[in-house]
Amino acid sequence: MRIGLPRDASRTRRSFEFQFASLDTLVQVENSSDGVIIRATRNTFSEARKISFIHELAAEGFVDDSFCAFSGFKTTSSVPIRWFVDRSWLKLDKNAVAQTNRFMIRLILSAIFLWLVMMAGLFIFSPG
Repeated sequence: MRIGLPRDASRTRRSFEFQFASLDTLVQVENSSDGVIIRATRNTFSEARKISFIHELAAEGFVDDSFCAFSGFKTTSSVPIRWFVDRSWLKLDKNAVAQTNRFMIRLILSAIFLWLVMMAGLFIFSPG
């Protein structure tokens, strides 16, 4: 599990990102005065694992200590916590997109040039 730093520590809403490589899942935890919102990119957590993850967050200080008493999503609790499967929070880095686009354009142009050279070679050196 890799942990990302908060996006903006000056706001009242703190956001942390976690990567679970073995599950191929990214998780964002937003902690605010209204409660905790957890967004996962895939539905790979069982109910027990979700509860365990919330307890780990509380133990490590990412969320309030009152979440140590969290017992599940089906029970009515005074602790406001919501778990979503949502990819909308993922944003691509504009520099990475631009770099990838430049690479692909060069790759396609090189392939076209190589194809033209091969076709020209066939016509120039063909018997007949």
